[in-house]
Amino acid sequence: MELRGKTAVVVGLGRSGLAAIHLLGAAGCRVRANDKKGAGELGSLAADAQAHGAELFLGGHPDEAFEGADLVVLSPGVPHLEAVRHAREHGARVVSEVELASWFLASPVIGITGTNGKSTVTTLVGEMLTRTGKPTFVGGNLGDALTLAVGTPAAQEGGQIVAELSSFQLEDIDTLRCRVAVLLNVTDDHLDRHGTFASYAAAKGRIFLTQTEEDHAIVPAGDALCLSLAHLGRGRVHTYGGRDGEVRIESGELRDMVSGLRFPTRELGIRGLHNQANACAASLAARLAGASIDDVAHVLRTFQGLPHRMVLVRELDGVSYFDDSKATNVGATVAAIDGLADHVGQLGLIAGGVDKGGSYEPVRQRMDRRGRAVVLLGAAAPLLRGAFTASPVPLHDASTIDDAVAKARALAKPGDAVLLAPACASFDMFKSYAHRGDEFARAVRALPEGGAS
Repeated sequence: MELRGKTAVVVGLGRSGLAAIHLLGAAGCRVRANDKKGAGELGSLAADAQAHGAELFLGGHPDEAFEGADLVVLSPGVPHLEAVRHAREHGARVVSEVELASWFLASPVIGITGTNGKSTVTTLVGEMLTRTGKPTFVGGNLGDALTLAVGTPAAQEGGQIVAELSSFQLEDIDTLRCRVAVLLNVTDDHLDRHGTFASYAAAKGRIFLTQTEEDHAIVPAGDALCLSLAHLGRGRVHTYGGRDGEVRIESGELRDMVSGLRFPTRELGIRGLHNQANACAASLAARLAGASIDDVAHVLRTFQGLPHRMVLVRELDGVSYFDDSKATNVGATVAAIDGLADHVGQLGLIAGGVDKGGSYEPVRQRMDRRGRAVVLLGAAAPLLRGAFTASPVPLHDASTIDDAVAKARALAKPGDAVLLAPACASFDMFKSYAHRGDEFARAVRALPEGGAS
C-alpha cells in the first residue's frame, strides 16, 4: 500500500502503537492517534505520540477520528470497535501492527503462535538463530513491537525476524508471510474476545494463509485441528513430537530425524514434560530457518526458561514450589500439571483470577488423579469451585496470595509440589501475571523453615 499522503489512524497507544505512529509518520502519512484512555491516564505516551506528529483523539473512539481514514492500524488487545467497523465499510484498510511492519521487511519471518508455549519457543528459536551470526530480531507479541525491527540490519536481506504472533495480531493480517510458521496448539482462550472457539482457532490459522510452496508450516504430530489449519496454506507441512514427528522424544533423547541431532532430555535447561515438546518445536523451526546442530544443542542446554513459566522458586521441607503464573488459561494449567507428571508426590494447585471463558473440567480431571488440594483465589473462585463439585480433592479459599501460599504449605507433604498455575488472568488482584508471580515467589521465600506457620 502506498502510504505517502494517506491518512492513517493508530488505535491503542501502547509500545506497538507508538512504534506504528513513528513508522507511519516517517513514511509520509498524516497520522491520528486514538485511545480510550485520556491524556492524564496515558501520560508520556500521549506526549510522545504528539511529538511524532500525530493528531490526538483520546478518551474514547469518536467518529471524527476515523473520518476519511485510508488506513487503520490496530494495536494488540484493541477490542472490536464499531468505529473501526464503520471505517472499514467506508473503504479504510484495517490491519494489525504486525501487518504494517511486514510491508517494510526484506528478511524472512519465522512466526510462532499457539495458545500456550509461544513465548518460550520464540525465545528458543531466537537464541538458536542468533548463534548463526546473522542479524536477528526477536519480538512481536513478546518484547519489542515488530515495527521496531524496521530499519535495523535484521530487517534487511541477510537478516532474520523471529516473531511471536497472538490471535489478536493475526486477525488483521493480509500479506504478512512467514517463511517458517509454527502453530503449537489451540485450546480455549480469549473467548471473551473471539466469541467462539472456532473463531479463535481461525484467527490462529491465519498464520498459514499467506505461505507459498517455498515456506514451511510446523504443527504437533497427531493434532488434527492444527494439521487442518496448516493445510489451509501452501507451505510444506512438518510435524514434531508424538511417535512420528520429524523432531521427537525417543529413549530419553530429543531426536531430529533429518539433521541427526540427538540430545539427552536430562540436559535440557527447561523443566517439565510440556517443555520437551516446546524444545522439539523450536529445534525443528530453527533447523528449517538455517540453524546448525551445534546452534540448536547449545541453546537447548543453556536456556533456563522465561520468568513465571514453570520456575522452581524454592524447595522447603521436601516440598517444591513452582511459579507458572503465565498459565493464564485452562490449557496452560493442564500443560503445567502434565509437565510435573514425573514428580514423585501429589500436587497442591493455587488457581483463580479473572475468568477468560471455557471449561475448568480438564483441570479437575488432572487434579482428581494427582491433587493434594486446590487453593482458590480471586474472582473466578466460585466458577472453579463449581467445576470441582464432584471432585475428591479438598478445596480451600484464600483471600490473598500470602494466605494461599500458607494454606498450600500447611496441606503439602514431603515429596509434593505446590504449583501456581491460575488458569485465569490476573487483573482482579494484580497488575499483571508477572506481578502475581513475583508476589507468589516473595510469599514462598518468606516461609519459615521447619514447618512453622
